Amino acid sequence: MKTSRIQTIKFALKKSLPVLFGYLFLGSAFGIMLYEAGYTVLWAILISVVVYAGSGQFLLVSLLSSAASLPTVAFMTLFVNSRHIFYGLSYVETFKKGGWRYPFMIFSLTDETYSVNTSIHTVPADVDEVMARYFIGLFDHIYWILGSVIGALAGQLIPIDFTGVDFSMTALFVVIYIDQMIEAKNKFAGIIGIVCAVLCLIVFGADKFLLLSLILTVALLSALKPLIQKKGVN
Repeated sequence: MKTSRIQTIKFALKKSLPVLFGYLFLGSAFGIMLYEAGYTVLWAILISVVVYAGSGQFLLVSLLSSAASLPTVAFMTLFVNSRHIFYGLSYVETFKKGGWRYPFMIFSLTDETYSVNTSIHTVPADVDEVMARYFIGLFDHIYWILGSVIGALAGQLIPIDFTGVDFSMTALFVVIYIDQMIEAKNKFAGIIGIVCAVLCLIVFGADKFLLLSLILTVALLSALKPLIQKKGVN
């Protein structure tokens, strides 16, 4: 069956909707923080378009407020978002099929976009899978920019207490993880990821566990790959 651009866009839009609600809240929180730091809505748009790093953008607000040096900003941003290296590596071959869209698909692979991508196991016959993944990244980026703009504008008009709004991202990840575990035929990778995350959280603490747990998870899955394949675990 020939793929349809309209059906592909509809599929991508449906898959990206959970991210929409999270990004509107968290993006708004970023916009308000940026406004309170003395930056206008135009800066919110520019940073969200060019940086688009979620937690890295919140960190950037603090660094800008403290007049941090450029090397400090670069190092801290790399440290906070270095986990994205693992995301990109797992989709290099798939995204290359997107042609000229390939650089943007890698650029837009945030935590949430990666989670949505990994939740896609099969697509309808009339949906172009590579294009669907491109549109998911595009929609998610637009959601974040929109949230940032709403927050920056709201900061000028009304005082809003956004304490705890960042938990919406945690809730989003939990829902996506549960959905993937329900649909997955084998739960091995999900269980390994949870065990590694909890272990690293206990040993290294909340500030350092994320990147280390990702490294440990990748190392274990790579080491156990022959055994997994031998037993027919996908």
